[in-house]
Amino acid sequence: MIKAIVTDIEGTTSSIDFVKDVLFPYARERLPAFIETHADRPQVQHWLHEAAREAGLVSAERQEVIDLLLRWIDEDRKATPLKALQGMIWKDGYRDGDFRGHVYPEVAGRLAEWKERGIRLYVYSSGSVAAQKLLYGHSEAGDLTPLFSGYFDTEIGNKRDAESYRRIAHALGLHSSEILFLSDVTAELDAAADAGFATTLLARAPVICPADSKHACVSDFSAISPA
Repeated sequence: MIKAIVTDIEGTTSSIDFVKDVLFPYARERLPAFIETHADRPQVQHWLHEAAREAGLVSAERQEVIDLLLRWIDEDRKATPLKALQGMIWKDGYRDGDFRGHVYPEVAGRLAEWKERGIRLYVYSSGSVAAQKLLYGHSEAGDLTPLFSGYFDTEIGNKRDAESYRRIAHALGLHSSEILFLSDVTAELDAAADAGFATTLLARAPVICPADSKHACVSDFSAISPA
């Protein structure tokens, strides 16, 4: 019996285009000025240090770290320091009404139904926990954060590593078989399945379900029936 659902964001609850065409360019344009004007904040200092450490830079100048972060954005690098700093910039954008978080039309209602049935809902995304909360807290469907019981990002581990899902199961206090993981990325689902999770692949139009999929496959949340 499924007692918890863990969902990815990009391509699963929300459009990849929203992240690629709205969030990423917004953060890239503002990142240099944000760092220059907020470099004295301990949290910003921490993540700049972590970025330099991850890149193996010793005594890096601030501009060197800025250039590194911009390169990571262009490479779509799943680096925790970058995701944390992007989240801080996006916070300003959501607050100022520059954009709202995209969610597919059926998602909010389906999440509410599952929660009403007593299924606990969680998010696992490469974006920082802060960024996840911002997207759902300022979504086109309103504030969806009350629907979720918790959030996970790459600080718990890489999304293509089975051990990450074992850590999530331990954190939830559930057997892996009691958790359903939703994603549009087969490699992530493979890792979750290796950890014992139930899995469902989201193949949203124009993508279609592969004939040889090892995972249950649906076109949207309306077709998911946790059992």
